[in-house]
Amino acid sequence: MKTINLKNYLLALLASVAIVSCVQDDDFSVPESVGTEENKALTVILDSIATTAIDVVTISELKAMYNSDPNGDGDNYDAIPFRVDTDIVIIGYVSTSDLTGNFYKELYLQDSPENPTAAIKVILSQVDSYNRFNKGREVYIRLRPETDTGAPTGLYIGEERTGNEVITIGGGTESDQYGTTVTSLTQSQMNATMFRSELTQEIIPLNVQFSQIESAHIGMFVQIDNVEFEDNLDGQRYFDPLEDYDTQRTMQFCSGFNYSLMKLETSGFANFKNEMLPTGNGSVAGVVSKTYDGSSLILALNTTDDIDFSGARCELLPTLFAENFETNFTTWTVFSVTGSQVWSHNSSGNPGYCAAMSGYSSGSTSENEDWLITPAIDLSEVSSAVLAFQTAKKYSGNELEVYMCTDYLGGDPNDSGSWVPLSVTLSSGDWDWTDSGTVDVSAAAGENLFVAFKYTCTGSSSATYKVDNVKVFVP
Repeated sequence: MKTINLKNYLLALLASVAIVSCVQDDDFSVPESVGTEENKALTVILDSIATTAIDVVTISELKAMYNSDPNGDGDNYDAIPFRVDTDIVIIGYVSTSDLTGNFYKELYLQDSPENPTAAIKVILSQVDSYNRFNKGREVYIRLRPETDTGAPTGLYIGEERTGNEVITIGGGTESDQYGTTVTSLTQSQMNATMFRSELTQEIIPLNVQFSQIESAHIGMFVQIDNVEFEDNLDGQRYFDPLEDYDTQRTMQFCSGFNYSLMKLETSGFANFKNEMLPTGNGSVAGVVSKTYDGSSLILALNTTDDIDFSGARCELLPTLFAENFETNFTTWTVFSVTGSQVWSHNSSGNPGYCAAMSGYSSGSTSENEDWLITPAIDLSEVSSAVLAFQTAKKYSGNELEVYMCTDYLGGDPNDSGSWVPLSVTLSSGDWDWTDSGTVDVSAAAGENLFVAFKYTCTGSSSATYKVDNVKVFVP
């Protein structure tokens, strides 16, 4: 009969337990080392939801609890993060993965694995969160002042950086001269509030165009088709070695008539940072986010497997007229019917060069009617043509009106020209740049075409409009 050395046996047993507890679970089921407590907590939550002891709120409802502009002055530098004081739960699906290193101590949850309507950011004190919160995992977050044993959990809804407008779940707050922001969840807060179900769903990307992406898409996994990197990026890599942290590479969506642009941002810690940028055209899927300072929307990859640029590059259709306002628009007609403000050349801010108009000045708003009119666009040699442009808007007020005519002789457009209104798509606000769509102006074929942008405002309400990339094409 073989005898067993008890000491050696116990050492071997302890070693085997340690090995098992550290092995990554490839199917992302709840690891045994933490799963018992996590599954018990999730069972309590599900039972409480079934008996309505705990309310489920949507991600949209949770985000709305944070008043980002408490004094109504149009900025959020005075906002205070909201500490959740009731027992509520949100349910979301992880749209990000830090497996490649392109996300760091953060994840986004969207409210549905397909056709999401809202998403929210969660900042964590944990790296490699993909081991626990893999992409597509259904996650329950229980937000309440304290646990059943009285231990505080105290999660907050606010911004991670003042003024970046990315609504975030955090574990605490901190303040500086710029305002108050949320801080990362501690490991104990994560264990007490964030619970995985056994369900991992395929995240179906929401199909959009660059011009359609706005702040509401932050945190969502989206896909854009007919995209390529800018021509001048041939031979470049995802990350610029001269950068310290992040590199932004411009992508262009080709409509055939125009390009709309968006930046792809890659972290200096991404394991694909030294890969060459693909040179073809195709589709890209990624997560909508914002630059560090919150000034611009960007797209971030989970993995380069989500890019397929194997198609031929796009060629734009022949252009009859193009204005990107890189220089002052001296060939255009700027006519003020009413008010002291006029259309002006904007050379700063987002996106930089463009035409801009607002009736607000020196702390007050005055009544305005102002026209911005193109020079004559020669359509004598074509039988059809289309117009395209982009607008951005901020603040509430009258909508911008767009007209065309063939007989403008100068001066007050109310007295000169048979102006025909055009049906166009305009920016909905928040400085989101929006494509007008392709607008048929073939009625002017064989003649000179004039396009006018008419701005109006009242003494109590004044939107700010910007216009850029005005083009007329042959379809």
